[in-house]
Amino acid sequence: MKTKQFVLVAVLALAQVAAWSQPVDRPSSGHVKTIVFIHGLFVTNNCWDEWKKYFEERGYTCYASAYPLKNESPLNLRKNIATGKIETLRFQNILEFYESEIKKIGGKPILIGHSLGGNLVQLLINKGLGSAGVCIHSGPPKGLISFKHSFLKSNLPLLRASTKKPYLMPYKNWQYAFTNGMTLSEQQATYDNYLVPESPQIAKDATTKITKVDFRKPHAPLLFTAGSTDHIIPASLNKRNYKKYKDKNSVTDFHLFQNRNHFVIGAAGWQEVAAYIEQWINKQNIQ
Repeated sequence: MKTKQFVLVAVLALAQVAAWSQPVDRPSSGHVKTIVFIHGLFVTNNCWDEWKKYFEERGYTCYASAYPLKNESPLNLRKNIATGKIETLRFQNILEFYESEIKKIGGKPILIGHSLGGNLVQLLINKGLGSAGVCIHSGPPKGLISFKHSFLKSNLPLLRASTKKPYLMPYKNWQYAFTNGMTLSEQQATYDNYLVPESPQIAKDATTKITKVDFRKPHAPLLFTAGSTDHIIPASLNKRNYKKYKDKNSVTDFHLFQNRNHFVIGAAGWQEVAAYIEQWINKQNIQ
C-alpha cells in the first residue's frame, strides 16, 4: 500500500473510532422511543410534567395530552366548574381521544397510564396501538372489583354523585383516597396544584362493557405496578388484574412498591418508580 493511501486509511479509521466513542443521548435500544402518558381521574396532564422531563432527559420523545375539556390549569378548571361542562365527558370520549392522538403521532408508542389511565392503556394495547404498556395503579377493567373497605370508601362518592353536574372531591376524601401517609402540607399542596372537577359519568361508564379487555388475546409487553398503601386501587386488585392475562407468549409483569399511595406519580420518591419503569422498558427490546 502506498504511503498516502495508508495515511488516508489510518485517518479514516481513527475518525470512526472517535465517532464510536462519543456519548449519544438516546435510549439503550439505539433509537429514540416515543412515550404517551395518560392521566387518570381528578387530575389533568400537569401530573406528568416531571415524568416528561425525566424521560426526555434520557432521549425519549414524550406526549402528555389532557382529556377533552381538561386542557386548562387545575385552578381555572375549579374556578370555571359551573361552566366547564366537565359532567358531559364520557369514557368513550376519552378512549377515542387517545386513539386519535396515537394515530396522529404515528407508529406504536409506549403507553404509560396512571389509575383510569392504566385502564385506558390496557384497552389501547388490546387494540394493538402500543409497543408496550405500563399500568401504574391501574383502574380495573370490566369484571374486576374489590370489596376492600378502602376501595369502597374511596370510589363510592363519585359513583353515587349526580351525573348532571361535575363532582369536586372534598379535601378529606383526597387525603384518604390519594395522599394517605403524606404530611398535611404535602396533602394540601397536591390538592391545590392538581385536583380538578370530575365527570361522575366516566366512573359509571368504567363499570360497563366499554372497559372489557380480551385477556386471552396476544399483546405487547405489559407492566402492572401497585402500591402497598394505595386505598383507591388496592394492590390486591392490581395483582388480580395482572393475573387475568392468559397468553403465555406475551410478556405480562407485576411489581409491588412498598409504602406507595395512589398519588405515587407525584409523591416524594416518584423517581424510583420511573427508574424501574425505564429499566423494564429497556428490557423489552422495543423496535
